[in-house]
Amino acid sequence: MFEIHFPTGLEIISRRSRQQRCRQGRMQHHVDDTQAGAGPEAEQDEAPLLAQQPSCTGLCSTRCGLAVVLHISFFLAYTLRVSLSIAIIAMSNSSHPHSWSSSAPHSSDPGFAQDGVIFPAQYTLWAKWAPPLERSRLMNIADAGCTFGTFFALLVAGIICQSLGWPFVFYIFGGVGCAWCLCWFFLVHEDPAHHPWISAREQEYIVSSLAHQGSSHGRSLPLVAMAKSLPLWAITIACFCTDWLFYMLLTSMPMFMNNVLHFDLRENGFLSSLPYIGNGLGHILAGLLADFLLARRVLGTAAVRKLFSALGMLLPATFLVAVPYIGCSSTVVVVLLTLALTIMSMTGAGININHIDIAPRYAGFLLGITNTFGIVAGIIAPTTVGLLISQDLQTGWRNAFFLSAALNLFGLIFYIAFGSGTIQDWAREDAAGQ
Repeated sequence: MFEIHFPTGLEIISRRSRQQRCRQGRMQHHVDDTQAGAGPEAEQDEAPLLAQQPSCTGLCSTRCGLAVVLHISFFLAYTLRVSLSIAIIAMSNSSHPHSWSSSAPHSSDPGFAQDGVIFPAQYTLWAKWAPPLERSRLMNIADAGCTFGTFFALLVAGIICQSLGWPFVFYIFGGVGCAWCLCWFFLVHEDPAHHPWISAREQEYIVSSLAHQGSSHGRSLPLVAMAKSLPLWAITIACFCTDWLFYMLLTSMPMFMNNVLHFDLRENGFLSSLPYIGNGLGHILAGLLADFLLARRVLGTAAVRKLFSALGMLLPATFLVAVPYIGCSSTVVVVLLTLALTIMSMTGAGININHIDIAPRYAGFLLGITNTFGIVAGIIAPTTVGLLISQDLQTGWRNAFFLSAALNLFGLIFYIAFGSGTIQDWAREDAAGQ
C-alpha cells in the first residue's frame, strides 16, 4: 500500500499517491477497463463518470488561465507571421520604407519560414492539463489566438507601413513578442503538480480525470506502430488538406483582393482580415458545442470529431467553388470567404484535437508530425497559386479554388473512413512498457 500524502501549503502531492487516489471510488471500473484494452466500450463510460467529478470550472481556474496565456501566445506568433504578408509588398517593390505599389507579394511567403514549436508544446501541455470533457473548449480558446492575431496583423500592419514605414512592423511586433516570452516562462508550468498556485481541488480533479491515459512517454516512441496507424494517417492527411486551404487564403487573400477586386492597401488589409474574426469566434463556439455534446452523451468522441471535421471541411469547399462564379461583386466574395473561414474553424473541435484522443501520451510528438505536413501544404499552396495565376488571372484563381475544394473533399472522406476517437493500443502505457 502506498501512503496518501496531502499537501501542506505549496507542497506537491506525490505522483504515486495521486495514481492510487484516482483509482478509488467511481473511477475504479473505468480505469480497469481502459488499462485492460476495453476499447470503445470503455470510451462510452468516460463521459458520465467524469461528469460526476467536482469540475472546479470557472474563468478563474488555472487551466482556463493557461488557455488565455496560450491564446495570447498564438496571437503574437501569428502577428509576426502574417505581418510579413503585408510588409513584403513594400520590401519587394520599393527601396523606400514609406512607398507602396499596387502589386501583391510573391506567393512564396517567408512567413512560413517560422517552423512553430509552440504548437507541439501546446498539445503536450493540454495532455496533462485538459480534462477529456473540456479539451475542445480549452484548446479552441487557445487556438482562436491564431486567427485573431491574423486579423489584427492584416488590419494594423498596412497602417504601420503607410504611416511609419515597413521596418516598424518588425520593431513593434518583434518587441512585443520578446516581452511576452518573459511572461510565458513565469506563468506556464508543465503540469498541475508543478504549478505553485493551483488549488488542491482543481489539481485533484485534473489528475483524476486524466488517470486513464497514463504518464508521458519519456524517450519511448513506437514509431513503427505510429507509421502503421490508419487513425493517425487520417488525421495527418486531413490536416494537410485543411491547411492547404487555410494557408492559401492566409497568404493569397491580399493578392486576390488586390489583383482581382482592385482594393487599395487599406481596404485590402481590412477586408482580408474580416474572415478571421469569424474564424476566431467559430473556434470558441465549436469547442463549447463539442464539449456539450460529449458531456451530454449525445455523440461519442469519434462521432463528434468526424461531425465537426465534416462541417469544417465540406462547407468551406462549397463556398470556394462558388467564388469564381460571383464575378467582381466584392461584398458577396468577402461574405463567402468569411463564411468559409468561420466554418473551417469547426475542424478545431475535430481533426485538430483528435491527436489527444488517440494518443494523449504522444500528443505533442504527433502534432509535430501532422503540423509538419500542414506547413508543407502551407509552402506548396501559395506557390501553386502563383503558378496557376501566372498564366491567366481569372482562370488561375478559379483553378486554385477548385483544387483546394477537391483536396478538402478527399481529406474528409479519408478521415471519416479511418478516423478514431479511442486511445490506440500502441499509445497505452502498458503496451509501451512491454
